[in-house]
Amino acid sequence: MKQKMIQVFILIILQIIFEYFVVHEILETKVCTEPTGLKPLSLALYISPALFISTKSQPSFSLSNKKMAMANLARRKAYFLTRNVTSSHTDALKFSFSLSRGFASSGSDENDVVVIGGGPGGYVAAIKAAQLGLKTTCIEKRGALGGTCLNVGCIPSKALLHSSHMYHEAKHAFAHHGIKLASVEVDLPAMLAQKDNAVKNLTRGIEGLFKKNKVTYVKGYGKFLSPNEVSVETIDGGNTVVKGKHIIVATGSDVKSLPGITIDEKKIVSSTGALSLSEVPKKLIVIGAGYIGLEMGSVWGRLGSEVTVVEFAADIVPSMDGEIRKQFQRSLEKQKMKFMLKTKVVSVDASGDGVNLTVEPSEGGDQTTLEADVVLVSAGRTPFTSGLDLEKIGVETDKGGRILVNERFLTNVSGVYAIGDVIPGPMLAHKAEEDGVACVEFIAGKHGHVDYDKVPGVVYTHPEVASVGKTEEQLKKDGVSYRVGKFPFMANSRAKAIDNAEGLVKILADKETDKILGVHIMSPNAGELIHEAVLAINYDASSEDIARVCHAHPTMSEALKEAAMATYDKPIHI
Repeated sequence: MKQKMIQVFILIILQIIFEYFVVHEILETKVCTEPTGLKPLSLALYISPALFISTKSQPSFSLSNKKMAMANLARRKAYFLTRNVTSSHTDALKFSFSLSRGFASSGSDENDVVVIGGGPGGYVAAIKAAQLGLKTTCIEKRGALGGTCLNVGCIPSKALLHSSHMYHEAKHAFAHHGIKLASVEVDLPAMLAQKDNAVKNLTRGIEGLFKKNKVTYVKGYGKFLSPNEVSVETIDGGNTVVKGKHIIVATGSDVKSLPGITIDEKKIVSSTGALSLSEVPKKLIVIGAGYIGLEMGSVWGRLGSEVTVVEFAADIVPSMDGEIRKQFQRSLEKQKMKFMLKTKVVSVDASGDGVNLTVEPSEGGDQTTLEADVVLVSAGRTPFTSGLDLEKIGVETDKGGRILVNERFLTNVSGVYAIGDVIPGPMLAHKAEEDGVACVEFIAGKHGHVDYDKVPGVVYTHPEVASVGKTEEQLKKDGVSYRVGKFPFMANSRAKAIDNAEGLVKILADKETDKILGVHIMSPNAGELIHEAVLAINYDASSEDIARVCHAHPTMSEALKEAAMATYDKPIHI
């Protein structure tokens, strides 16, 4: 054992020396459009073609990004080299890494990391911390991991969106494809059971990941005693104190309420209640034309509800590219969804059998009354930090209740971090996950990074709308010179073959460098198609880069290629 440990220590020292010289060489080398300045050793071992984007994207691909990518790759190569050599000395290797990293031993009462909240940001942060060798505990008040997203948000809503779409297709589209059914009816209890079963299985899956990665799971409500101590009222009625060197607040967000409207989750429901209605309402009014309101309105509209969306603003989904938004609204209107824009809800009366809404124009005017069986309040979300006793330890928040953090997700209180919906930035599950990974990488002495300008957004209706980067309105406001390339799915062979050709791809690129600035897609499965664009934007690719990549035929993704061709040159199929 002693001899093995000596071998491991020697290898670690060699790794550190190896890392230093290779990374130093890379960072000192002046990388331009071609990697000719690199020495043969680092060129052979570390350079991937993906690090050097071809054609017009090269001038815009920043030197710092190249250096960072290459340096990180060098570190990984050095790590895997020593790991492979020492794979037969597992126990000694684990012991040596615990010494070199300076983490608490497994027998210590104090954790390296404590995460408050087991949602997408929290559970991902906990698992990543454990994978980095940090002793980790995750505290979750719900008693089921996954947070709002998995339990009463992203996952159950997508289950119902899929089930309701299948019903709608069977009722309205199957005959056109030669499939005749005597009758089609909704079995709502079975549909809701499928949704609940999906949630249950995924929640259990996260618990399994905690066990696999040796994350301690505490079920209860946590609040700060000090910057290094969290008191937990456990769901079984007990109380325990969890200590940690680094504590991450990942408590997510809650439904934003509206003045004078009391949510009872029966007749006046939040998105949570809208997932579990006992029957299909004849009339459904949705307050708020954002992502959640339009998705849940689509679910119940497909199942037979008469859906009216009331929105204070002049447009639906105000953050969406204007051209895409107009086409999207027309598509929803064809699905019989009604919109009352620039409209304010004055009062809600649920004292009778149904619900009466009094509304008026946003800028004032005559009032009218709307009747509904169910009203869905979908006016956004607000950070959930109540009961954490943040003020007790002096953590600063902004006027909206969001916790203020620096670029390393550290609050103004040493050792206390925050991620996800409780901090500024998009309130999206995948953004929270990236926050979690980056935060614990910083804690572990590594380099984390999340660029909120490059986080994709998706509306999971039919058709879906997905986007990443800037809208055309934002570019005009910023005074950026740009080119636009568009391609309709009506000209896409796969879309025509499956008779599902509504929508388009729109690409915005810098006029001088051709660097892609924004991509917007409206189509079936747009949420899947967008990720080629996300990757391109993250690596500062040009529209020509996408256009010159071979795309399989026939696929919906060819529309992205054609839109890229239309941006820098001309498309083929239109």
